[in-house]
Amino acid sequence: MRRHVDSQAVLFHELSENPWPSKPYKSALTPREEPTAGLTALELCAGGGGQSLGYEDAGFEHAGLVEIDKHACMTLRTNRPDWCNKVFEQDLNTFDGSAFRGVDIISGGLPCPPFSVAGKQLGANDERNLFPAMIRLVDQIRPKAVMIENVRGILDDVFANYRSFVRDELRKLGYQTGWKLMNASDFGVSQLRPRAVFAGIQSRYAANFFWPDGSEIPETVGEKLFDLMASNGWKGAIAWRKSANAIAPTVVGGSHKHGGPDLGPTRARRAWASLGVDGLGIADEAPGPSFSGTPKLTIRMVARLQGFPDAWHFSGGKTAAYRQVGNAFPPPFARAIAKHLRVCLTRPKLVRVAG
Repeated sequence: MRRHVDSQAVLFHELSENPWPSKPYKSALTPREEPTAGLTALELCAGGGGQSLGYEDAGFEHAGLVEIDKHACMTLRTNRPDWCNKVFEQDLNTFDGSAFRGVDIISGGLPCPPFSVAGKQLGANDERNLFPAMIRLVDQIRPKAVMIENVRGILDDVFANYRSFVRDELRKLGYQTGWKLMNASDFGVSQLRPRAVFAGIQSRYAANFFWPDGSEIPETVGEKLFDLMASNGWKGAIAWRKSANAIAPTVVGGSHKHGGPDLGPTRARRAWASLGVDGLGIADEAPGPSFSGTPKLTIRMVARLQGFPDAWHFSGGKTAAYRQVGNAFPPPFARAIAKHLRVCLTRPKLVRVAG
């Protein structure tokens, strides 16, 4: 049985820093809304491709993808050979965006540890904070819109001044900005994954934007993963499917400083245990016919919970591959925001005529 997710009970109250209303999200835009012009994107901190897939599915063409991790870069190139010359394995702090003047959107998932509780919330004092690099590139490139996702911790009161700093810097460049706390499960992702989403839109387009308001009821973990869990003939798979009758807790990927291939700290592992999943480690394969006990998830299973297609291959060893999966922005979530941004940037501005 599926359990309905009450976003209002899960997430924080809406912040006053958001100037835009929400509009019901439709996974397929109506012919009237479907844009005709192609749009381009430069993605920052592209990782294993979650946001990339979402934007691609929404009709954006990637002009470039910047990522410092060699394994993630290989993932992008392997799955999309036509991106090979568009993937830049480089530190964002030193990346020169001058060749990308004219792209429509800068998107990305900037490092979360500076704003997460697990990362000690050092914010601007954390060497991993890349918001200044993003602002520099926006100034250099001047896209029509900017979309950045991060952990919900960036919306904590301790970062109010820093959010104001980001807002003020982009306002100087002619952008209207806003933050919104959203949940991946509202867009069909089988996981409780609240994310803070930042949008900056050039003033001439800003009135066209609406946040997507998703209302999809996601599959439970058991429904989503049953075929994978039963793929090696495990006799307990049917019973497991019935017990794994809720969506997953937030998948965590760790950082380059901390975190290995497991499903998170003690509290997270307790939540996984309630779904019949052993969160202490990642399995190499699904349980066999005679398996007894609590199964672990494979990287492919976690990737499916994140909304990746099964054909998407992750490069590197287990830790490197799992980190790409766990830190990803779920493709269906990214797709919803990208579709609304696309409509925003291509819909004619209404002009009142006198008479």
